Amino acid sequence: MIEFPEVISIPLADWIDAIMNWLLTNMEQIFDIIRFIILQVMLAFENLFTLVPWFVIIILVFLTGWKFLGKWYDGFAFALMLFLIGTFGYWELAMLTLSIVFAAVIFSLLIGLPIGIVMARSDRAESIIKPILDGMQTMPSFVYLIPALMFFGLGKVPAIIATIIYAVPPVIRLTNVGIRTVDKEAVEAALAFGATPRMVLFDVQLPLAKPSIMVGVNQTTMMALAMVVIGSMIGAKGLGMEVLLSINRIDVGRGFEAGISIVLLAIIIDRLTHSFAKNDYTNSTEK
Repeated sequence: MIEFPEVISIPLADWIDAIMNWLLTNMEQIFDIIRFIILQVMLAFENLFTLVPWFVIIILVFLTGWKFLGKWYDGFAFALMLFLIGTFGYWELAMLTLSIVFAAVIFSLLIGLPIGIVMARSDRAESIIKPILDGMQTMPSFVYLIPALMFFGLGKVPAIIATIIYAVPPVIRLTNVGIRTVDKEAVEAALAFGATPRMVLFDVQLPLAKPSIMVGVNQTTMMALAMVVIGSMIGAKGLGMEVLLSINRIDVGRGFEAGISIVLLAIIIDRLTHSFAKNDYTNSTEK
């Protein structure tokens, strides 16, 4: 009586395996197309970051930080952080990491923004999608590696797929919240002047919801960067791979350098994307 009866069981694992096998058998061409598209986008970012001279990237980061944060020493701090990564010997790996993160963020936005808009415009859609997002955000991130590995094999593409699944919920949620919290009077005024629902969405709701959406972009980007180490477990090269190798070899110094490099990248990306959101909020309040 103490143990749970074996007769009472739900073969959920068998059902999932059957679905996976069916997908692998019947949807192989679709997965090949998805793999090709993601790989091309990632390679475009990789070529951009690896072919541009290191000092040009540092100067661009300095100027971007100065422009959007408003103080020259903020831009200088970001430039110094990138320079430190280079002194550790991890410049190329950092650029590979950024290419994976940027590719994942691009696809997360392409998926997340439309879903967030649908949620904002339909209470039924919100009631269906919201529990799914809750489940995605509570699921251990390692779980996402399993289907990505099955459908796309080892390498950068499955790592990007797993990163997209892990990082997309924030931009969906905050797009929904941003549109729903737009002033009703602004929407009613647009409708009163003969605006169509499409015009209201693109000319009123999305511009006013932009600060909230940019916060979602910030969180999605940071979550994508957080998957760097986990993605290295299925063959994604970059700083995460260095951390994983240092763990396997118990190389504390090497792991510390790679970890610090990830932290420095995270600080730069977080501050820059946060400044974009802050500037959008300031501009919207001034209007």
